[in-house]
Amino acid sequence: MSIVKSLYETKFTKAYEFYLQDIAVIRTGRASAQILDGVRVEAYGAVMKLNEVASVTVSDPTLIVITPWDRGLIGAIEKAIQVAQLNLSPIVDGQLIRLPVPAPTAERRQELVKQLHQKAENARVMIRNARIDVKKDIEKQIHQPGISEDDISAETKTLDEVSKTYIEKIDQATKAKETELTTL
Repeated sequence: MSIVKSLYETKFTKAYEFYLQDIAVIRTGRASAQILDGVRVEAYGAVMKLNEVASVTVSDPTLIVITPWDRGLIGAIEKAIQVAQLNLSPIVDGQLIRLPVPAPTAERRQELVKQLHQKAENARVMIRNARIDVKKDIEKQIHQPGISEDDISAETKTLDEVSKTYIEKIDQATKAKETELTTL
């Protein structure tokens, strides 16, 4: 039975971590290197993550500084940021790129909160779907030797408790991110 538990713990953890990564890129009005996690730069004949071709630092709450390891990539990095549609305007400043992060308007903040809640619901659905799959696997064990209906019932109860815990974690992360989004 513990193999099943480790299986659904893994599924729930992956869904939760995916959600955390998904909401990390939502801009809060404060500069964060995570905003650029989805930026891919065409460099050296391949498509690479931005942090593989440059150092990304947050110098203050409204500015990200990108320092390419190869000056020849400045144009490619600037283009990649624009293509990523982050609504940020890179400023090339000699050997580095400055990326000012303006505070979003009140209307934009409300759109971001709505987007956050959609992502949260998608994460909850992933948890529920994983729960359904695992519950089917648990119920398939009912006719196996050495497994009683009480074992099945106990495992199902544990599954429900763990899935509820992960949904609560998603709700807590959502509330924290919403606070970030709505606080100036």
